[in-house]
Amino acid sequence: MTKYLKVHFSSVYMNWKTPKKLYEELDKEFNFNFDPCPENPGFDGLAIDWKERNFVNPPYGNQLKLWIKKGYDEAQKGKTVVFLIPSRTDTQYWHDYIMKADEIRFIKGRLHFSEKGPAPFPSCIAVFIPSPKPLP
Repeated sequence: MTKYLKVHFSSVYMNWKTPKKLYEELDKEFNFNFDPCPENPGFDGLAIDWKERNFVNPPYGNQLKLWIKKGYDEAQKGKTVVFLIPSRTDTQYWHDYIMKADEIRFIKGRLHFSEKGPAPFPSCIAVFIPSPKPLP
């Protein structure tokens, strides 16, 4: 695999800190009250129930599919889940879960992460919004 391709699929950098402006725009729209992926060693967002309005920028390594499934499962419990993830439309998790999102917003160009520079991959926002419950 060439050096160029390796960076797209490697797990060298699993944590990409969300650009502040992007987070603020999304928070204004969704009013988040939980981040299951904080920069807090020892905190395991996969092992707990999430809150009502979740912003999720998961680690981009091999566990990404576990985060996507967890977010999908939390959305099925009636929670809003907004993911910032690599746009990897060729993966199984994309077709199993992301294609069921209420919205997929593809980000034009490459996101710029302050600590690492531009992402070596395309990114998207996947939004899961709970459906209103029918009245009895």
